[in-house]
Amino acid sequence: MIQTPIGVGFLSFAHGHVPLYAQVMKDFPDVRLVAGYDADEGRGRSVCEPLGMRYVTRPEDVLGDPGVDAVVIGSETCYHEALAVAALRAGKAVLLQKPMALTIDACDHMIAAAEESRAPFALAFQMRHDPANIKIRELVQAGALGDIAIVRRRHAIPVCLMKEFIDGPSRWHLEADKNKGMFADDAAHPADWFHWIFGKPVSVIAEIDNVITNVAPDDNGVAVFRFQKGEMGILLNSSTTLAGENTTEIYGSKGVLIQNYGDSPSCSVPRCPDGPALKVFHRDTNAWEVFDVPVPPSHAERLRAVPRPWIDSLLHGTPPPASAYDGRVALEMVLGAYRAAEEGRRIAFPL
Repeated sequence: MIQTPIGVGFLSFAHGHVPLYAQVMKDFPDVRLVAGYDADEGRGRSVCEPLGMRYVTRPEDVLGDPGVDAVVIGSETCYHEALAVAALRAGKAVLLQKPMALTIDACDHMIAAAEESRAPFALAFQMRHDPANIKIRELVQAGALGDIAIVRRRHAIPVCLMKEFIDGPSRWHLEADKNKGMFADDAAHPADWFHWIFGKPVSVIAEIDNVITNVAPDDNGVAVFRFQKGEMGILLNSSTTLAGENTTEIYGSKGVLIQNYGDSPSCSVPRCPDGPALKVFHRDTNAWEVFDVPVPPSHAERLRAVPRPWIDSLLHGTPPPASAYDGRVALEMVLGAYRAAEEGRRIAFPL
């Protein structure tokens, strides 16, 4: 366990989620923000200085600081392996932004470094902290829906249609050498959601391509996973979705679950007055049950939910909400979907 206040440093603010984590932790009484590194000095200073952190020009200046107990890594995906391994070998606890890496070998290298150093290693999967998702997992695992036939989960964003994203500082997300593709980048979230609720899949078929844009290696993808009990899990990931409502549909022998307002497009547009966040149709009563779960007022609020459970896991010496193993599974699911799309056939797991 780490003593309070926990000294937290940052290794790159390239990923837009990470400055939000810093802003949230600034108000934690048991956290002290120490220093932040970023290859882009302007970006680094713009985050560090308002929060009272020291901006440094080298990762070593964060990792060599004895006042830093833990680091948040928010670099371009291609740099995750090098930064995480260096941090773990320096004995720092790590919170790594998704996706974990570009390759399974990189994941295994990071996991080996964590095991050798015994430093805590966590992945930032905000969907595990959403009240509706927590309730969905509870209902599924309690058998409230019976045997599950089909699950459809949408996780979408509109960034491939946004000039400010395409031409702005977040452009690296669209570059294959830094991030592989938009499906690799964003489908990491629903992949982890499926694994968290239904376990590891056994196979996948998929279509991933540029359908209406050409600004990234791909802009839309659909993967169909089969799970241990035969369940079909449809993962729909789009980077050209302007609006949405239904995020999750689960069809079982005892009931049907519908979740609304669970991703960015559905949180960013006006909501229909008769669309509750979570409802279940029960076969035995032939009626809908509406659950009073809160809907975050914006997608950013989901992101702000990540740091507190991570800090608590460090304070209490307990497992993090999402581990390095979970990050590896999510990447394997995504890479399996890419292989299925490229080869036009069903791909079995493990890869």
